[in-house]
Amino acid sequence: MESRSDHSASSRLLAGVVVLLCLCAAASGLSCDFYDDSCPDLDSIVQARVSAAMKAEARMGASLLRLHFHDCFVNGCDGSILLDGPNSEKLALPNLNSVRGYEVIDAIKADLEKACPGVVSCADVVAYAAKYGVLLSGGPDYDVRLGRKDGLVANQSGANNNLPSPFDPISVITQRFKDVGLNTKDVVVLSGAHTIGRSRCVLFSSRLANFSATNSVDPTLDSSLASSLQQLCRGGDGNQTAALDAGSADAFDNHYFQNLLAKKGLLSSDQGLFSSPDGVNATKALVQAYSTNSQRFLCDFGDSMIKMGNIPPLNASAGQIRKKCSAVN
Repeated sequence: MESRSDHSASSRLLAGVVVLLCLCAAASGLSCDFYDDSCPDLDSIVQARVSAAMKAEARMGASLLRLHFHDCFVNGCDGSILLDGPNSEKLALPNLNSVRGYEVIDAIKADLEKACPGVVSCADVVAYAAKYGVLLSGGPDYDVRLGRKDGLVANQSGANNNLPSPFDPISVITQRFKDVGLNTKDVVVLSGAHTIGRSRCVLFSSRLANFSATNSVDPTLDSSLASSLQQLCRGGDGNQTAALDAGSADAFDNHYFQNLLAKKGLLSSDQGLFSSPDGVNATKALVQAYSTNSQRFLCDFGDSMIKMGNIPPLNASAGQIRKKCSAVN
């Protein structure tokens, strides 16, 4: 449940969005103005629904962004994460009781079906909702390429095997990004999405006790932060949550990278960008650069989001425009 202070912070952010426009790059088959004639109210509908959801819970912006990420890394950006059924990606381990925001996507889709029935794909709704999740958190206003079709099948095994894990070393995470056409810079930039949102104790508690034969606590974790996290997670079921960006949980800024320099990255995959042996040569310099240059991070983030949104579906030619996002027509 959102606290009064969280709601107040959300309201201030929504009232004072910092706009940084990063122009979209070329993308085959997609365009920024795809729905200008067929569904001219798309932008206002998405903005209104995401704004309302974030006013109720500031964390929802991060959840919608993560939903887009988890969709694109499995089968490409085709909305397959929204499908129900025995092979549903919702039931995969990285998503189960973790990925959120489905109800916001459904509400947007219902509004669009009234305004322009059968026109806007669920995959495009996910991409556009993520854009406003970023923007209304104070992040960059990047152009979203549109015109995707919805996939016909979910891929639960792909979600289990292809999504980067917070337990993976940086070298493995970098390879998972490379597998979908993204590079090391994209790894660092898109990890910066953790400037907003929260994570469950189950995903970082291994850093807090019995870490290794020589260290009870992960030595790359600030001792004061470790102590507070131990108190949070002690005796719980692992579902208690902590801010991914301690000290700036609801504002989309470069504070996440400043935390990494101070050994305050919550997940090992976060701190590894600055501290792990296999991440130092490839990622440390970028972390340092973004920690001192907020504008560079924000614009690079917009560019990397566009790249991620351009990951092509495996079977784009067989796609459709779903009437309901949780099921094929």
